[in-house]
Amino acid sequence: FGGGRTGFTQNAVVLGFDVPPGQGPFLFFLALFAYIVVLLGNGVVICVIMKDRNLHRPMFVMICHLVVCDLLGATAVLPRLMMHFLMGQQKISYLPAIAQGFCVHTYGVAIVSLPVPSLCRFVAVCEPLRYHSIMTSTRLHCCCALAWIVALLLIAVLFSFHMNVPLCGRVLQHVYCSNRIIMNQACIPTPISNIYGLSMTWSVSTGMFIIIAFSYVRILRTSFKQGRTDSSIRTKAFQTCTSHLVVYVFYEIATLIIIVSYRFPSASQNMKKFLSILFIIVPPAINPIIYGLVSKELRAGIIRQFAPRTSHKN
Repeated sequence: FGGGRTGFTQNAVVLGFDVPPGQGPFLFFLALFAYIVVLLGNGVVICVIMKDRNLHRPMFVMICHLVVCDLLGATAVLPRLMMHFLMGQQKISYLPAIAQGFCVHTYGVAIVSLPVPSLCRFVAVCEPLRYHSIMTSTRLHCCCALAWIVALLLIAVLFSFHMNVPLCGRVLQHVYCSNRIIMNQACIPTPISNIYGLSMTWSVSTGMFIIIAFSYVRILRTSFKQGRTDSSIRTKAFQTCTSHLVVYVFYEIATLIIIVSYRFPSASQNMKKFLSILFIIVPPAINPIIYGLVSKELRAGIIRQFAPRTSHKN
């Protein structure tokens, strides 16, 4: 169908899930509920941080960047998935397919901003007297911007391999478009794209792990030394690290599940697709809960924003 040209000469077909008859509306409302949870949870976090001046600090600015990253991934996939469940929509043209794949991969790689909060905590605990001189507003925004620029450049290079690759097929065996799914339709082998994709994934994951591990080992060492005289220091250090580490672990587990599932040919296509959707839904839905439960400052900020009206009426 592709005729050996770059791009789809006709609309491609994203097969999506094999939906049993009559189950489409139920799955639509399930996907809608998941999307609403993601929007509400992340929307509350980002609005509270923007409105509450007490939260205009480096740690919470970086949380805002993670929230934007989560919203990008969920919005790239869930609305189209809802259309698939409700109306059986499967067709997609080449440019929207590339745009969706670009956003999904950017969501996956923009998580490189995760090490920034660990570095921020490292400076706060290990260099408390120099914290404000090191973590200036300009330096903070430069770090976050650099993380986004790196993510966008890495994905732009990945998708640049599509420019001169002829595509002969147009049936995408997946729930959403991605680089690997689109390149499966190539008329010729694409070893460079495969090598670059694997190298990028390995480099990003390894780099994140090294930076986070270094930061938190130093934080814990410093906290235990100071905690010999004051146990509250150790408690505060653990509370500081917990939310960030849980977010990182959830992301890595979701990524690992997808990678492992595709190594088992016996696994059903619906199961593989379901696991890939978890990567898009679970981290964005759970992250706001983790931020709110573990961070006392954010929890207090949410209470300040919503409690005054209730207390005023009483």
